[in-house]
Amino acid sequence: MRPEMLQMAQAVSELLARGERAALATVVRAAGSTPQQPGARLLRYEDGRILGTVGGGRIEQVVLEALEHALREGTPRTIAWDLGRDLGMCCGGRMEVFIEPLDGSARLIVFGAGHVACATARLAQRIGFRVIIVDEREELNSEERFPGCTRLLTAHDDALRELEPRVTDWMLVMTHDHRLDEEALATALTCPHRYIGMIGSRRKVLRIAARIEARRGALSLERVFAPVGLDLGALGPEEIAVAIAAELIALRHGRGVPHLRIAADASVAMAGRAEVGS
Repeated sequence: MRPEMLQMAQAVSELLARGERAALATVVRAAGSTPQQPGARLLRYEDGRILGTVGGGRIEQVVLEALEHALREGTPRTIAWDLGRDLGMCCGGRMEVFIEPLDGSARLIVFGAGHVACATARLAQRIGFRVIIVDEREELNSEERFPGCTRLLTAHDDALRELEPRVTDWMLVMTHDHRLDEEALATALTCPHRYIGMIGSRRKVLRIAARIEARRGALSLERVFAPVGLDLGALGPEEIAVAIAAELIALRHGRGVPHLRIAADASVAMAGRAEVGS
C-alpha cells in the first residue's frame, strides 16, 4: 500500500473510532488528461481540515463543496465533471468522484433482545454501528448476550425520550410481540431517523401499517424498510442478521439492491386495510 493510501486509511479508522464525522471523496473514474487518477482521495473533517487531494484547482474546490454538502445531508452520491466544459480547466479530461459521508457516531437502535437482535447486534458492531438494545427483559437484555452494546432496560417510548433521536439514527423493530412492534414503529415514525427496519411477514407489515394509519393518519414511509433485510432467502437468526446487515451496508453506500420492503409509500396502508378485511 502506498504511503498516502496508508495515511488515509489510518485517518479514517481513527476518526471513526473517536466517534467523529467527516466526508470522503474518491476518484472512481478518469478519462483523458486529468490531475488525478482513480484511487485518489480527499478527506474533509467536520471542522474544515482536509487530508489528501483530488488534483487541486477548480476540481478540488467543487469536490470540497460536495463534501460539505455530504456532511450536512448524510447522503452518498457520485458526481462526474467534464473538466474543460464544466469547470473551465485547461486539462480538459473527465473525472467521476464518489462522495461518501463518514459518521463514527451512527447509532443503531434495536427494539427487542431476541435471537435475531442478538445476531444482528454482533454484525452491526463489526460494520461500524454503535448498537443500542432496548428491551425491558433483563434476562435477555444482558451484557453476556450483547457485549459492547448500550443496553436500556426500559420501554421503547421512554428509551426514545432518553436517546433524543437524530436524523443520522438507524432503528430496527424486532420485539417479541406484534403489539409492541406496532407501538415501537408508531413511536419511531414520529422521531428523526435515517432508517427504520421492522421484521415480520408481508401480512404483518400491512396490518401494522393500516392500524397505525387508522389512528394517526397518513404515514411517511420513505425510510421504512419492512419486511427488513435484503432478499437473500435468509432462514434462521444468523442468516436474517446477514440480510439485515447487508441492507444497512447497501443503504449506507447508496447502492440499489433487491430489498424485501413493501412499505415503499403511504399506499401500503391502503393495501393493508384491504388485506385486514379479507
